[in-house]
Amino acid sequence: MAITDEALMKLDDDIHNYYEKLLLDHIVELQLDGSKDPEYLADLCCISLNLLPPRYIRYEVDMSFYLPQSERFEMQMKVKEAVSRARQFLDENK
Repeated sequence: MAITDEALMKLDDDIHNYYEKLLLDHIVELQLDGSKDPEYLADLCCISLNLLPPRYIRYEVDMSFYLPQSERFEMQMKVKEAVSRARQFLDENK
């Protein structure tokens, strides 16, 4: 049975990497969304996400209820480190 284009689009909407949300939250926390241009932010996101392991989920609520606090903290620390490294790379290679 072949997967239809409609089914693929639905999968694209249903499945996402939880690190994307953590990354965007951290960018807002650093107020980079107001001080950097969209090109810089896109590059920052791509570089940062490539430094992080994927963590695919369907529903964010699953992460809220089933992720231990210690693991959530570790993921947030990984995001901070990845963003720091990505910013350093971008700033040194303008």
